Amino acid sequence: MVQAYILIQTEVGRARDVAGEIADIPGVVRVDAVTGPYDVVVLTEANTVDELGKLIVSKVQMVPGITRTLTCSVVRL
Repeated sequence: MVQAYILIQTEVGRARDVAGEIADIPGVVRVDAVTGPYDVVVLTEANTVDELGKLIVSKVQMVPGITRTLTCSVVRL
């Protein structure tokens, strides 16, 4: 299992809508609205890196109201 955090910037006033829509996507483990330079932080997981990439590009990034994402892969040290 591979995991990644996605840091999301949204259009002004859209963080709640974006977080709500992302929460319903299969593979999303947790969604939090946050303060600071990002508006929403999402923990995702998939069986492979390729599946994770497809989840992020074809599902998460397609949610209306998202202006920018930054994906941070989880590593086990």
